[in-house]
Formats: sequence, C-alpha cells, structure tokens
Amino acid sequence: MVDLAGWVAALDELVELISGRFSRVEPRRRVGTYLRGLLAGLERKNGWTLAEHAGAVSPDGMQRLLRTAGWDVDGVRDDVRGYVLERLGDEASGVFALDDTGFIKKGLRSAGVARQYTGTTGKIDNCQIGVFLAYASSKGRALVDRELYLPTSWTEDRDRCTRAGVPDEVGFATKPQLGMAMLERAHRAQVLAGSWVTADEAYGQNPTFRGWLVDHQVPFVLATRNDDVLVSPDGHRRQARVLATIAGTAADGWERRSIGPGAHGERDYDWTAVALDTAGLPAGWGHWLLVRRQTHPGEGKKYRDLAFYRCAGPAATPLRELIRVAGARWAIEECFQAAKNEAGLDQYQVRDYRAWYAHITLAMAAAAYLAVTRATTADVSTGTAEKGDPRLATTA
Repeated sequence: MVDLAGWVAALDELVELISGRFSRVEPRRRVGTYLRGLLAGLERKNGWTLAEHAGAVSPDGMQRLLRTAGWDVDGVRDDVRGYVLERLGDEASGVFALDDTGFIKKGLRSAGVARQYTGTTGKIDNCQIGVFLAYASSKGRALVDRELYLPTSWTEDRDRCTRAGVPDEVGFATKPQLGMAMLERAHRAQVLAGSWVTADEAYGQNPTFRGWLVDHQVPFVLATRNDDVLVSPDGHRRQARVLATIAGTAADGWERRSIGPGAHGERDYDWTAVALDTAGLPAGWGHWLLVRRQTHPGEGKKYRDLAFYRCAGPAATPLRELIRVAGARWAIEECFQAAKNEAGLDQYQVRDYRAWYAHITLAMAAAAYLAVTRATTADVSTGTAEKGDPRLATTA
C-alpha cells in the first residue's frame, strides 16, 4: 500500500523543520510551495513553472523568495544536513564525499559563469561550477552542503562581482579550499567524527586538503594520479604506478571485490594496498596506496587500466573497508543525478549569487526528502521500497 498521507506529513515535517529560518509569514509559506513544485512531475522547474504549479499569475513571488526575502539560507543548509544525518546517519557505514558538478548557462552575467571544464558535459563549456558535500550510508545518500566556485576572472573583477551580488569579502578559493570549508562546518557541527572522507584526485593531490584531514583525524580515501610520488616505509620515494607494479608481482597481491552494482551488473575489480610511510600521521594510523585494476582489459586494449587512491586511517583498517570507501565516492554522482532529475537542482533561472545559494539549498532539501522517504518506506525484509512515487505527496 502507498502511504500517501505519510509522505505528505513527512514533507510537512521538513517544511516545519526549516520554517524557523524565515523571519516573515509570506516567505515561510512560499517555501512550502517552492519545495512542492521542485518535487512535482513538471517537465521544467523554474520560476514560471513553479509559480504556475502554485497557482500564482507571475513568478515574482518565487524570484523574491530566492533573491531578497528575509531568510537564513545557510541556516536552512544546516537544517538539511542535520535532517540527512538524523535520518540516514550510520556510524558503521557513513562516508562523506566531495565533488563538483556543472550548470550549463548561455549568458555571461550569472555569478561565477565562465568557460571552464565540467564533467557534466566532459568538456570546456560556459557554465557555473558548484562544489558539493554528500553523505552516504547503507541507509541512503544525499547532498548536505554546497559552495559556488568563482574563477579568478570573477574575483579579480569586483565591479562584475558587485553586479552579480557577490559580497565584497568573498575572494578566490580553490575547489579543495571550498571542500575544506564544508568539512569544517561539518566538524563544527560534530557530525564528521567517525566517518571517512572520499574525493577525486583534485582533492587527493592537494597537500593542504590532506593535511586538514590529518589534523582533524578524519580518515580518508582520496584518488590520486599514477605519477604521484609516495614514500615507502623504507624511505624510498616511488611513483604510484611503480609501487603497483611491485605489489603485482606477488601471487596473492590482489583481491577481487565489487564496489556495488552498476548499469551492467556488479562493478568488480582487483584490489591491492601498499603500505606507505606514516610520518606526520596520528599515532596508531596507517598509510596506504590503494590500487584498483580492471578484471579484464578494456575493448581494444592490451592491458588492464589501474586507478590509485591515497588512504590514511586506523592501522587496523582492513582492505575491504578501504575498498568500500573508495566505492562510496560514486554516491555523490548518484546524488547529482537524482537532484537534477527529480528535484530541479540545475533548472533555475537566476543570476544573483544569493539566489543561486537559495535555490540550490532548497533543491538539496527536496532531494533529501526523497532520499529519506525512500529509506523509511523500504521493506526491511526484502530491501525493496513500497510501490509508488513520494513525489505524489506534492499533489495531495
């Protein structure tokens, strides 16, 4: 049976949770209609379509909610993070993942827009780049924080920043620096302890980012390049691919494990871990190079591709745990896909810096509601969800 009334009540609870961040009645009421619009089965989710869904004659109210209405956008962000951690948190399996995604734009006035590489299209495109933090556990996954990346072409042009509403105190920050800012917020909220962090090589290659994790005793599995120079326990410095070759000579040096189901079945790989020097790490920690190898060469290739991860954490961490965390990095890609497809994450029509944060935060809230609803309506005995779509709650 579909618990439509329960889904409606759960959405109302989320709206009530964040309602204290709104200083006036009008935006407090409108945020509920905005979230319902984001969750509705609309072909596009922008100011006009959300307004029409709410029965308004123009998008002015929705635009005002994003641009000028008096509410604490960052406070709602914190509420969303707390909501996700409360409903999906799991000490045994929780992982925080960092990554960025692109928002393709046509014009030049949207805050942070520039011709830059984005994995969204796999090429240099005219886009905005958002850096995100996601939380994933055995219960589910959702985005919990966000930052807009501003290229130097923006931060070195303060007049342009002013026109787009970028505060004077906001300067250039690299993507790893934005990632550290989000992790620092999670640390201050005391939700980071006990969880691993994973990210791609843009973060794994950054010594300052790794240093922050070490200083805060946060274990990590971070992708790195094959030419990353690493220090062995004997003091020798070798590239990652050389260490992988040495490890591969041992008959029992590889272990085959899956990192979860993919579009074509289980994603099986061969894995091995090579011990590294532990200087500078907390007492009782280990340091490893984790190597992932294809089980068979790719089509038209002679050799099996390798991928590399720099890892640090408690010395007793088994190989299977490092593999699990490495596989969890893909959870944030699934979060992007779900938030864009189902909650309008990328379907905004705003140019202002504050409006970007407002829309993205509300889209994260809508996507988190879907993730929590799926988790709470799952059949514990079979691991399958009840039939139906929680987005139906938006039409009730």
